[in-house]
Amino acid sequence: MSEFASPRVVFQRLIDGVTARRPEALLRLYAEDAVVVHPLAHPATRLEGREAVREHFAGLETLPLEMTARNVVVHQTADPEVIIAEFEYAGRNTETGREFVVPNIFVLRVRGGRIVESRDYHDHPGLARALERDGG
Repeated sequence: MSEFASPRVVFQRLIDGVTARRPEALLRLYAEDAVVVHPLAHPATRLEGREAVREHFAGLETLPLEMTARNVVVHQTADPEVIIAEFEYAGRNTETGREFVVPNIFVLRVRGGRIVESRDYHDHPGLARALERDGG
């Protein structure tokens, strides 16, 4: 019996924390030396360590978004620490009423119940459009 959460459980906690906009709960999912890469961001970003993850999630609570994760498919890999998750964030901007759907693929490595590596492939332009305020 393992005392640590599986990669699938950690992933579910991750998307639950993002959609509930709870940065402190999210922070507990990451190892102290976690590395998170956003290869499709312009420019691509690399977060190294829990403090960088904290800074990344710092404004989450104040974003004008309501969203849920849907169409979640989790793929097991030959490596028991690694999963690949496909899903969409769907929601609306609470200031403009604009609805959005943002597709995502995460490749997570979870060790000891904590995310040690993550490659997060988001539709960054789609998320930026979702956050736009009317009138520019």
